[in-house]
Amino acid sequence: QVQLVESGGGLVQAGGSLRLSCAASGRMSKYYNMGWFRQAPGKERELVAAVTWSGDRTVYADSVKGRFTISRDAARNTMYLQMTSLKPEDTAVYYCAAAERMELMTSIPPRTNSWGQGTQVTVSS
Repeated sequence: QVQLVESGGGLVQAGGSLRLSCAASGRMSKYYNMGWFRQAPGKERELVAAVTWSGDRTVYADSVKGRFTISRDAARNTMYLQMTSLKPEDTAVYYCAAAERMELMTSIPPRTNSWGQGTQVTVSS
């Protein structure tokens, strides 16, 4: 229903910053809750952050709270993840996701409607 394309991944040094972008398309994409997940080699995919379609509520994983900021630009239909104070433990493939209900985003396992292809983030020490 919603097509998602991530960008902005790359290689950064520990303590550095990086901003990921997710462009959404589709007639009803504006009304989807959006979020970021990540998956490291040998690990399960985990929720990093999510934001409601109206932007009135955000959630963050404890491991990134205070370092990452999720936001969305309704006019551009684009979601962002601003990452600061990056750690080697943040190294993973980051995926953009969309869900009709916020509860689907935060559920374990997540039941999102759409996924992006992923963008690699590597943090060197």
